[in-house]
Amino acid sequence: QVQLVESGGGWVQAGGSLRLSCAASGLTFNAYRMGWFRQAPGKEREFTAAIGRRGVSTAYADSVKGRFTISRDNAKMTVYLQMNSLKPEDTGVYYCAADFGITVATTSREYDYWGQGTQVTVSS
Repeated sequence: QVQLVESGGGWVQAGGSLRLSCAASGLTFNAYRMGWFRQAPGKEREFTAAIGRRGVSTAYADSVKGRFTISRDNAKMTVYLQMNSLKPEDTGVYYCAADFGITVATTSREYDYWGQGTQVTVSS
């Protein structure tokens, strides 16, 4: 079975940094585009960042562009999200997702597998 397990979430003050990791198993990792989504309290899940199979193509939500960096290590079957200059509005549950598609996907309905999520809390 496919498993995506996020880690690295936690509590941080505004302006700080966190690095999220998502370890995958049960799938041919390099055949999947990977993405990060987040869900703030009372809001819908929203696209955050995505990366292509070989880690070259990337896409970011406007709200995080320039602050967040997505990367992947196919040998380790892991995707990362480096989050810098964090803001309170970045608070939420962050989910890792895998997409067996042709191009990098930016909507949740395009993704095939999801992790359980990891909480990120940014205080002012």
